Amino acid sequence: MKHLRLLILLFTPLLASAQSKVGTTAAPFLTIGTGARGTALGHAYTASATGSDALFWNPASISVADAGNGRTGSLLFTHYEWFAGIRYNAFGVTVPVMGHSTIGFFMASLDYGRMDVRTVDQPDGTGETFRSGDMVAGVGYARPLTRNFHFGGSVKYIRQTIWDMQAQTMAMDLGFILNTDYWNGLRLAASIQNFGGSMRMDGINSQIFIDPFPNNSGSNDRVPTRFETDEWALPIQFKFGLAMPVVKTPWLTWELMTESHQTNDQYLNLDSGTELTFRTNTTQLAIRAGYKDFGVKNVDSHATFGVGLNTRVGAARLGLDLGYVPMSRLGDTKMIDMRVYF
Repeated sequence: MKHLRLLILLFTPLLASAQSKVGTTAAPFLTIGTGARGTALGHAYTASATGSDALFWNPASISVADAGNGRTGSLLFTHYEWFAGIRYNAFGVTVPVMGHSTIGFFMASLDYGRMDVRTVDQPDGTGETFRSGDMVAGVGYARPLTRNFHFGGSVKYIRQTIWDMQAQTMAMDLGFILNTDYWNGLRLAASIQNFGGSMRMDGINSQIFIDPFPNNSGSNDRVPTRFETDEWALPIQFKFGLAMPVVKTPWLTWELMTESHQTNDQYLNLDSGTELTFRTNTTQLAIRAGYKDFGVKNVDSHATFGVGLNTRVGAARLGLDLGYVPMSRLGDTKMIDMRVYF
């Protein structure tokens, strides 16, 4: 019995730490996979991202030339249509600078749409409406430290708003990618994201007026007072990924990706993806599929799908990517990326 009690005492902290803490961090929109390509690959994208969308996955990868055109300069716009009229838009641009370095700027916003104001006395609405939304914007920098090893980071500003209340903070991302000479060019990458301050909602709606001495006649019943809301940490993410071309010819590439990731409010997860790419002298067609959140229960969808097409137009390349995530309860999610490589 003593040994049993000792084992229980030893493993209780481990069991407690294994519990999911979903809903205990601020700005969960930061964990959304940005871009149709990365989403179609099941979020197993840390070792495969290049160009502007790498700013949202692994900042080190913005200095890695895209395999299809050998360039690091790019422009990206992505749009998601979600359930309940929720829209997600993101923009990114990367520009090569001196010394093989690359700088980038990115911004993303999540718009929940306009909603009715409802009260206990007027549950069908007061006639007023309000908006809610999230936003992140930042700058990134990366450069190759050796021929195969790239390192980069970004700093970003994060804001959440609902009606007249808002919370804001700063955070940073760091990452690396190693391009090896083994197995057709196996790539290893890791990143840590959203490392920064905490967020606290504040605004005019936290102000109320009270009478501090209600039992005293003639006291002031309009003394301004503010509710103090709690602070919440950001969803810090750590990702480690592998990408390996199984088949690699001038006209055909088949690549497999796998990635483990964990946030400070969720279990350790495993994602995987695959991409089959056909090339001609001017055009590139990619077919993608993925499976995210291996072993995690109560997820509305695991499977992801997508296609991509880019072609040379003069000195630039234009690209279009489509992503599709079937949902069993919330409605299917569709996304589109538009890209320019220069």
